[in-house]
Amino acid sequence: MTSQNSLPVQDSHDDDDIDLLALAGTLLDAKWLIVGITAFFTVMGVAYAVLTPPVYQANALVQVEEKKGGLAAMTGMSEMTEMFGGTSAAVTEIELLKSRAVLGQAVENLKLDVIVEPHYFPLFGRFLARRFQPEPGQELAGPLFGFSGFAWGGEKLDIFQLEVPDSYLGKELTLRAEGNGTFTLLNEDDEALLTGSVGAQIEQDGFKLQVAELRANAGAEFSVIKQRRLTTILQYQEDLGAGERGKESGIIALSLESEDPAQATRVLDEVSRLYVLQNVQRNSAEAAQSLEFLQGQLPEVRKQLEEAEAKLNAYQTSARSVDITIETKAVLDQIVQLETLISEQKLKRAEMERRFTRQHPSYQALITQMGQLEQTKRDLMKKVEHLPETQQELLRLTRDVQVGTEIYTQLLNKSQELDILRAGTVGNVRIIDAADANIEKPVKPKKPLIVLIATLLGGLIAMAYVLVRKALNRGVEDPDVIEQMGLPVYAAIPHSKEQAVHEQSFRGKSHASTGSHLLAVTNPADLAVESLRSLRTSLHFATLEAKNNIMMISGPSPAVGKSFVSANLATIVAQTGQRVLLVDADMRKGYLHKMFRDEAESGLSELLAARIELDTAITRTEVENLDLITRGQVPPNPSELLMHANFTKFLEQVSSRYDLVIVDTPPILAVTDAALVGRQAGTSLIVTRYGMNAAKEILLTKRRFEQNGINLKGAIFNAVERKASAYGYYGNYAYYQYEYKSDKA
Repeated sequence: MTSQNSLPVQDSHDDDDIDLLALAGTLLDAKWLIVGITAFFTVMGVAYAVLTPPVYQANALVQVEEKKGGLAAMTGMSEMTEMFGGTSAAVTEIELLKSRAVLGQAVENLKLDVIVEPHYFPLFGRFLARRFQPEPGQELAGPLFGFSGFAWGGEKLDIFQLEVPDSYLGKELTLRAEGNGTFTLLNEDDEALLTGSVGAQIEQDGFKLQVAELRANAGAEFSVIKQRRLTTILQYQEDLGAGERGKESGIIALSLESEDPAQATRVLDEVSRLYVLQNVQRNSAEAAQSLEFLQGQLPEVRKQLEEAEAKLNAYQTSARSVDITIETKAVLDQIVQLETLISEQKLKRAEMERRFTRQHPSYQALITQMGQLEQTKRDLMKKVEHLPETQQELLRLTRDVQVGTEIYTQLLNKSQELDILRAGTVGNVRIIDAADANIEKPVKPKKPLIVLIATLLGGLIAMAYVLVRKALNRGVEDPDVIEQMGLPVYAAIPHSKEQAVHEQSFRGKSHASTGSHLLAVTNPADLAVESLRSLRTSLHFATLEAKNNIMMISGPSPAVGKSFVSANLATIVAQTGQRVLLVDADMRKGYLHKMFRDEAESGLSELLAARIELDTAITRTEVENLDLITRGQVPPNPSELLMHANFTKFLEQVSSRYDLVIVDTPPILAVTDAALVGRQAGTSLIVTRYGMNAAKEILLTKRRFEQNGINLKGAIFNAVERKASAYGYYGNYAYYQYEYKSDKA
């Protein structure tokens, strides 16, 4: 047995398969709600897909080739072109392409920092404007519904120049067409800033505006924003797509999305053109810098050569034509060769010092080579020390002349080659495919995908809502839960749609003047009435040992169906021939008089207050053997009336005059009236409603009666709905209900 002070464990729900079936059943029970929410999301997805402006994508292809240094391949200047760089990585070129130097120039050339947008009617105005098809002689769509301030199709505003004060950068301005080519520029407070006409340049208070073209109905408005140059560049850096096609292919694919395909194509073409131009200028600049360096060295080398030649001539004259011996000539050739190499290495070092740091690996390798050449030179100079003094001097002077001549000749040759290279520079990038956009197939929105996602999202949200609502609704839906609390469930009464109609009728401001509101009278074959007949049979045996024939019916909370059970149970008991009295002890909100189409006056409250006699309070009903005592007028102290001795005297009188007295009381968790009645009743029952009363609530009701010394006989499970989620809950045969009608001849 489950302890009365703790909630029962629902062992019947422990099986995972049962839980899965219950989960699926919950969704099945709310199928129309799920379908409705899903349909709503689907409609919203379709509306979004249709009304959202299409976005087109412009594409272009650029090839990055290996740098070849112009005429290097033909002139054999491989060593020099290595100095200008090898293969350019695509990643580097992409960053150059998206640099502020390229995009900034494109923004200035195309005036991309000026954003113009017509004012469209909310929701569907842009859609109608896109669908406008101009007829011959008609460029603009006429204003619909009299709203001339909106664009309806065919509008165009081309701003040639716009300058604003810094305080207005990034702020939205409004340009309103006034008709006949005139316009007014307004700020965000609708204050006029400028007034002018198409083609004229207007300057005022820091504003400068020149409109190249304006095509719009009088009164139509355009949104005009002058963005900061850097803001626009950063925006296009984000929007411009660039990526290499294939690993190390050197092919860069460019893309740009926009609602205006022509605008996207223009921007992409301009960016590609500027990128190629700067690439050529960059390669040419490398050759120009090297040429400038060599030309700066030529005068100094020539001066040194002339001084060396003069010294050699002077020495030969003074020494009277001393010639170099064969041995000295061999050493001289080696020294000249080494000096030439060392001089070349010094030129390379000077070039590298302009391009690299001294810690760069290439620079360090060059220094190592120069050290090796210097060591070889020192070894040769030791051999020269053993030559005659005249031969040593002649060798030194001749060496200076020959080395100077070699260096000067080499510089002249390289200067001429660089000059040719600079003139023949064409860059190592080229445009393969110019920008173009497929206007027949926008990339956004993907309408089928949007509708599919909206439908799936709607279905998921609907199912989540149903499951969360189910989780938050802790109302008991399994009679076993009540029985595990120690309360026998005498009947499970199915929900009756006809009874719901009756309740809507007599609870309204007006109710039908004819016809009964008792389900047991209007439809005795209803499943709910059949369940009450089963309850009648069960109670017949359950009340045999009761101390009297008074039955109290209460419940945990309002709207559980106490009055419905009381009235219809009294009806079917009276139909067996027993004399039954139905008492409405809910003197606050009782409505049994409405069910019997009676008035509330002259009822229980007046009887207990001794203002009327018992016979006056008793009312005959439409059902034979069934009498009714209404609640009476609402008293200020219902509980005190029930505690008075008059109530005990009243129960003793009616108990002797009737076979069964059914007392309908207020909910126990709301007021204490039910406890006052229950102490004098021989049988006490509570009515709980399917899916409404939580297990804690029912347990608290049972505990409340026990605290007042009242032993509940059992519970009635009312308004049970046939739900797929309830599959497997009603293992007890007592809760199955079947319709079993007699055959009619």
